[in-house]
Amino acid sequence: MILTMALALLAVQSPARADSLTPLERALVRQVDAHNAEGVALLEQLVNLNSGTHNHAGVRRVADLLRAELDGLGFVTRWEDGAAFQRAGHLIAEHAGSGPRLLLIGHLDTVFEPESPFQRFERIDSLRARGPGVIDMKGGDVIMVQALKALKAAGALDRMSVIVVLHGDEEDSGEPIGLARRALLEAAHRSDIAIGFEDGDGDPATAVIARRGSASWTLRVSGTPAHSSQLFRSDVGAGAIYETARILQGFRLRLSGDPLLTFNPGLALGGTAVQLDSAGVRGSAAGKSNVVADTMVVSGDLRTIAPDKLAWAKQTMRAVVAASLPHTAASISFDDGYPPLAPVAGNRRLLASYDRVSRDLGFGPVGIDNPAKAGAADVSFTAGIVPMAIDGLGLAGWDDHTVKETANLGALPMVTKRVAVLLSRLARPPSP
Repeated sequence: MILTMALALLAVQSPARADSLTPLERALVRQVDAHNAEGVALLEQLVNLNSGTHNHAGVRRVADLLRAELDGLGFVTRWEDGAAFQRAGHLIAEHAGSGPRLLLIGHLDTVFEPESPFQRFERIDSLRARGPGVIDMKGGDVIMVQALKALKAAGALDRMSVIVVLHGDEEDSGEPIGLARRALLEAAHRSDIAIGFEDGDGDPATAVIARRGSASWTLRVSGTPAHSSQLFRSDVGAGAIYETARILQGFRLRLSGDPLLTFNPGLALGGTAVQLDSAGVRGSAAGKSNVVADTMVVSGDLRTIAPDKLAWAKQTMRAVVAASLPHTAASISFDDGYPPLAPVAGNRRLLASYDRVSRDLGFGPVGIDNPAKAGAADVSFTAGIVPMAIDGLGLAGWDDHTVKETANLGALPMVTKRVAVLLSRLARPPSP
């Protein structure tokens, strides 16, 4: 963490390579520097508005503040109400222009609900600040807005085609997920390039070109109830709990060779009477030590880096489940949530462009974030739709999703400059 911060601060102090920047790009750098304090002030305002996913009014207040910023830049904004998927809703903003169509993705909500003791923006020193959502991801939202402001001031935004999608439920997605992400999918189908402003691994020297998807699964197992003294008898068998243990061990043996594939059983209930709620997150079980269990239910998640890996994992898990011990039966069902974002060639080209921008600005190279360190994110819904996507262009920091969540404010102007110059280059018409 200390090394990451030191590198970020060193990068901020590195001079741009003037010979590699156009006059427009030098103007963008000046604009970001001149208005960095305004960006920090906006970040403080946003953080001080509680927007826990289930605080719908708070999510709307954050949206209103960002909507005013985007309205002032000439975007046409609208609010998509989330009642149909039990969430606050989403802020959508569009700027008509020519050239490649850019999709910028962020979110309004945080994991910190109103009852959390962690509620306010707090300056630790001139380069660090602590607060709920300061990096995940209100810092990313600020970088997006400040980069667009710099482009506007420099006269570049007027010709650009940009769609901004800011979700109100990224931390706890609404259901059905297809409805909750419908606006993003529609925007993706009208876009050429997608850029996510999540915080990635917190290191400004990396960016995300691949994210594992997140699916859930539910395993249901039944056995033959009997007195425990008859366990393993030819007409009784192993019971539901032993059969479940066989299946879970089979998953471990068959699937554990890939470091980017995980299959976590997060909740398990077994006995003679089992109840699991519809969300698969809580339930109850009853049984006795002298009774062979006749029921067991396990819920878990499955994370993979590519659609073919997901299909293979499901097929493998189904095969393990089907090989039942005598006098038992089992079934497994899957519920796909966030899709994987595979590291396709287009994503690598976009990272190369971002890396070139960083080097030209004097901030050094940008490498690939390890997908094993990243969870699912909204940019993944653009996979297979847009030719190029990248994520992790948010504010550097550490301890997100905890009451110690801290931002490296020294990295704010650096990343904002990178984004502004990248967007200007992406929107530039190709050479004849």
